[in-house]
Amino acid sequence: MKPLTPIAAIKRLLRDWTLPVAIVAGIVVYVAFAYIPALDSAGDRLLPWMDVLLPLAMAMILFVNFCRIDFHAMRLRAWHWQVTAFQLATVAIAVAITLSHDLSPRGVIIVEGLLTCVIGPGAAAAAVVTGKLGGDMASMTTYTFLSNIVTAVMVPIVFPLIDPQVDMPFVEAFLKILYKVALVLLVPMAAAYVVKHRTPRLLAAITAVPDLAFYLWGISLALTTGVTARGIAHSGQTVGTLLLMAVVSALLCMMQFAVGRWIGRRHGITSEGGQALGQKNTSFAVWIAYTYLSPVSSVVPGCYILWQNIVNSLELYHHRLSTTIKK
Repeated sequence: MKPLTPIAAIKRLLRDWTLPVAIVAGIVVYVAFAYIPALDSAGDRLLPWMDVLLPLAMAMILFVNFCRIDFHAMRLRAWHWQVTAFQLATVAIAVAITLSHDLSPRGVIIVEGLLTCVIGPGAAAAAVVTGKLGGDMASMTTYTFLSNIVTAVMVPIVFPLIDPQVDMPFVEAFLKILYKVALVLLVPMAAAYVVKHRTPRLLAAITAVPDLAFYLWGISLALTTGVTARGIAHSGQTVGTLLLMAVVSALLCMMQFAVGRWIGRRHGITSEGGQALGQKNTSFAVWIAYTYLSPVSSVVPGCYILWQNIVNSLELYHHRLSTTIKK
């Protein structure tokens, strides 16, 4: 086997380790903007644009997914309801613990952060990873729709219970969340439907790039990581509190992936189950924390971003290794 050229080696690194590279790139960009005086003011001006770019990136990922899947294959299955039932049970337990114990201010912040990671919907990119792992993208995308609707109902019910200061009329909060869901899910779906039925050349060009959605996700992950790093750095919390938040988010991440894979294994779809319960729309969780809870609690879903993508990277590495051995 010929040794790879430097350019070929870089391409292979980016292809095989897209997620870790994206995380490192996001952190490096944040550090550059934070500690290079010439870039500091530019970073402040660019930050508000992240509220537009991140949902747009998620919508683009879903658009590419919808162009590649058969809409007729998108139907509800038994494992969707079982994963949802576990999510609801976990939320109920967390609320019960919060209401029955007199938590310290730090404890309240951590519980709120954990709740955003549990109550948050499945990530739009979960279907991308499922596809890379050889799973059913259509079934995973169906769950994404279901989980977003469930989240839209749960948030305005649950958050006022754990924090009486939260002023959240149910209908107003539900419609606000549903509006965000529609922009990120329904608009890309409608656009993909038009492309599939009216512009076959454009459809062929999109589907000709097999990993387009995956690389779009890598770009989105780099942006999200940079914003998250900034949020953690400006949280004003002690190192001990930040480490505690990181540890509890890691434990929650491993639990959700493990339980999801266990549920999925019973139906012969281990990857789908793990991604459905473990990979969360953390951008949504961060937004929920900032909008309705203590902004500091957003550190927990911010750390969850790191852990879930480490799990994804390991799963992709294992799948790639097992595929190579079989060949």
